[in-house]
Amino acid sequence: MTLDLEKIRNEFPALSRPVLFLDNPGGTQITSRSLDRIQNYLIHTNANHNGSFETSRLSDQLVDEARTAAAEFLNASSDREIVFGPNMTSLTFNLSRSLGHLLRTGDTIVVTRLDHDANISPWLLLAQDSGCNIRWVDFNPDDCTIDLADYERAMEEKPRLVAFGYASNAVGTINPAAEMVEMAHTVGALVYIDAVQYAPHGPIDVQALDCDFLVCSAYKFFGPHEGVLFGRYDLLQELKAYRVRPAPLLPPGKFETGTGNFENMAGTLGAMEYLLWIGETFGSEFKENTREYSGRRKTFKLAMNAIRAYEYEVNREFIQQLEGVKGIHLFGIMDWSQLDRRVPTVSFTIDNWSPQDLAAALDREKIYTWDGNFYALAVTERLGLEGRGGLLRSGAVHYNTLDEIRRFGKVLRKLAEKRSN
Repeated sequence: MTLDLEKIRNEFPALSRPVLFLDNPGGTQITSRSLDRIQNYLIHTNANHNGSFETSRLSDQLVDEARTAAAEFLNASSDREIVFGPNMTSLTFNLSRSLGHLLRTGDTIVVTRLDHDANISPWLLLAQDSGCNIRWVDFNPDDCTIDLADYERAMEEKPRLVAFGYASNAVGTINPAAEMVEMAHTVGALVYIDAVQYAPHGPIDVQALDCDFLVCSAYKFFGPHEGVLFGRYDLLQELKAYRVRPAPLLPPGKFETGTGNFENMAGTLGAMEYLLWIGETFGSEFKENTREYSGRRKTFKLAMNAIRAYEYEVNREFIQQLEGVKGIHLFGIMDWSQLDRRVPTVSFTIDNWSPQDLAAALDREKIYTWDGNFYALAVTERLGLEGRGGLLRSGAVHYNTLDEIRRFGKVLRKLAEKRSN
């Protein structure tokens, strides 16, 4: 069974509006299951943590359910390996401070120019504070894929920590994450993966990846603003946590400082329940590479396989529509035989249009996109676009229809012709 887009779109109240959401790389629309969980929490179980009364017990129970679901979604070995936080950026800054205790002056930290700055600046600042060296890994500007030869040379320097993204939030490239983890572990490095951009598009298995840390954000996969961090339990136990004295001594609690955003944790559970519905409803034809899973872990993988298969067709339609736009300059993988190496995030410039003016013109057509660098500062700098307004970024998810992509292409062709020489 292929995805039934009418059923899927009915799960998202915002999609009843007569607008085209292609701003998804910056944050998807929220499913009604997530909204219901948030509202129910605030009405019926709103309380602080660890109290000796009913609403507090129910609140803690919901947080436990959300943590278990997140562990199953990422295939962590235990829910004790899941840490909630405000967002990926805050979680990474906080954990970088803890990881600093494992580093020594002169150690090397590897970052890539293909990453969101939330997986760069925390490590730059850590290096500055601890006397470590930063080794940048380049990407290939022609197709915006990671330069694996440069990455391999970086591993020869025996780094202590390697940070990279699962998929680029700027140009959609999916990195060969498992291969990169293996190369880093061969030289004894810890690996920190930013999976924020990849999480809504494909299955994640932290055990198969063998990564040490992986972080994502629920607002990128149909939930509220909440960050989710996986960390190997032995490492979370070992790391020093910056916490108040009465806080838990063991992970994950020792890293969840202050009062948590419990309603958003409940909303994250709702988003994952939506994905389970996708797997149960549409996943029966997408059993590839799911044999080793069972229960809800398998259902999550079926869901993400189904989404990935549909989005491959979205990718094809995106490229087909945009390649015909006059004066367009596309960035990222455009080879039709390599579309499985990208998520449906397509960034570009058009002659005689600044990205900001183009985004404003699209807004007047009720099409929502992003312009600028999207915090992927190193990408726009490497492409020579940072001083020229950056990029226009459009991005689909599985609730976008092929007709919406065709409409986007039609409007872009009209706008490009309007300012052509």
